Amino acid sequence: MITILISFTGILLNNYWISNKAKPYLYNSVSNIPANKVGLLLGTGKFLTNGSINLYYKYRIDAAAKLFKAGKIDIILVSGDNSRKDYDEPTMFKQDLIASGIPEEKIHLDYAGFRTLDSVLRARDVFGLNAFTIISQQFHNERAIFLAQSHGINAIAFNAKNVNGRYGIKTKLREYLARVKSSIDLLFNVQPKIFRSKI
Repeated sequence: MITILISFTGILLNNYWISNKAKPYLYNSVSNIPANKVGLLLGTGKFLTNGSINLYYKYRIDAAAKLFKAGKIDIILVSGDNSRKDYDEPTMFKQDLIASGIPEEKIHLDYAGFRTLDSVLRARDVFGLNAFTIISQQFHNERAIFLAQSHGINAIAFNAKNVNGRYGIKTKLREYLARVKSSIDLLFNVQPKIFRSKI
């Protein structure tokens, strides 16, 4: 029982630590966020298991389009999973970004963004970016900013609209464990799975 209590307390403290470290770099308002040349759009699947649109996906598209049209970013780097022939997050994002009015030449794809750590470090080490704007939901942005700042990357983040309801709660619960994994990765200096570009 004591071990469980200690573990639970550790998870909560780690969660608070990451949120607190990221807070100064998060923005909710398009008008207030500083401009950056590149927006790093973090990937997710377009569809849920029941076939409906993933709102996390939809709201990230909306957020990226808002930043671009407001002149807050000039280029969108979409980083997502393309580990299987039948699963291609970056290309799906590209198609919907174009449908949202983003010129195709302003969209670049990273097919090896298998997880947040990979997306953030590959933006620096493969695409040569030392400063960029991360685009995702707040809980995800907090972890991405934590990773970026811990690796000396000058990143800020724009919070896409959050998802409420039971699906949102499940995702946020998983985030607690993802943050523990991020802290462990940082402790052991874990690097991205692939360090070469697939463009």
